[in-house]
Amino acid sequence: MSASDDTDYVNKIIYYMQGFLVTKAMSSASKLGVFDILLNSNTPLSCADIAEQAGCTVDGMNRLLTACVELELLNATQENGKYLYSNTHLSRMCIAKSSPKSLYHIIQLMSDHNYLLSFYMADSIRSEEDTLRFIESMDDIWKVCGKDVTTTFDLSHFNTICDIGGCSGAVAKLFISEYPNSRVTIFDLPEVLKITKTHFVFPAEKRISFHEGDFFKDPLPEADLYVLARVIHDWNDEQCLVLLKNIYKSCKPGGAVLIIEEVLNEDKSGPIQSLLWSLLMHIVCNGKERTLSEYDKLLTTAGFQNTDMRTGSLYNAILARKIKENSMLKQ
Repeated sequence: MSASDDTDYVNKIIYYMQGFLVTKAMSSASKLGVFDILLNSNTPLSCADIAEQAGCTVDGMNRLLTACVELELLNATQENGKYLYSNTHLSRMCIAKSSPKSLYHIIQLMSDHNYLLSFYMADSIRSEEDTLRFIESMDDIWKVCGKDVTTTFDLSHFNTICDIGGCSGAVAKLFISEYPNSRVTIFDLPEVLKITKTHFVFPAEKRISFHEGDFFKDPLPEADLYVLARVIHDWNDEQCLVLLKNIYKSCKPGGAVLIIEEVLNEDKSGPIQSLLWSLLMHIVCNGKERTLSEYDKLLTTAGFQNTDMRTGSLYNAILARKIKENSMLKQ
C-alpha cells in the first residue's frame, strides 16, 4: 500500500467523520430562513442584506453562506468586489420552507434530534472520562497525519521545543522520533497532563518533560521552537495575540513558532473541510479557521517575521521566526 493510498483512506475517514457538519450547515441556513429570503428576492443578495433580514451577525452569516456555496446549496457571483448569493435549483426546490416540495421539516427533525450532541462538545469534555476520550481522539489524528507537518520544514536545528497545549504528547513523540537531538516540553493544564502522564507519555521517554500552566496567564518555558498544533483555531484574534506575544517573549532569539492548522483559501471559498470546521469553532468556542494572510498578520503583530507555509496531507504547517537582533540591524 502506497503513502498516497494511506492519505486517500484518511481523507475519506475525515470526510465521513465530519458529515454531521454538512447537516448542521444545511439545517442552520434553513432554520435562519436563508433559502426563503433568497426565494422571495427578485435579485441575488449580499451577505449583509441576508444577515440583516435573518437577524444575524455578518461574520457568522458570511461563514455559513460560503460553506453553503461549497456544498452547492447556494450560488455566488461577484459584482463590484462584493459577493451576491442566490439559491441553486436544489435549495429552491427542496430546502426553502415555502417550496411545494420542501423537506424543511424533516431536515430540522434530523438536525435537532440526531445531531444535537454536536452543540454540547465543550460540556462533554469536562469530566475526566470525557477528557480522556478527547485526548485519545487527538492522539489518533496525529498518529496518522502528524509526521508530514512536523517534517515539512527542516526543524533539526531547534533542540529545545515547547509543545503548547500538547495534550496526549503525540506531536512531542513525533518530534523526538524525527529529530534525535531534540527535547520537548509539553505545556498544558494540570488536569490534562495528569491524564497524559498516566495513559500516553511514560517515564521511559526521557526526552519529553511536562510543564503545567495556563498559556494565557503563566510564563512559558524558554525554547527554540514553540508548537501550536490545532490550538490557534480555538480562539478569537485578541486571545491569539495574547498567546503569540507570550510565546514571542519566551522564545529564544533565532527561534520560531510552528502553527499546525487547516488554512482557508485567501478568498475563503474553501476547502470545504476548513469551512465546516470554522462553523463548528464559531459554535463551540468563538474560534475560527483562518487564511495564511490572517495568520501572518497575527504573527507579525506579535513580533514574528518571515512567515512561511507548507501543505500537508490534512493540515498545513506555518513557520514564523523571532529574528536575532544583529540580523535585524543588517536589514
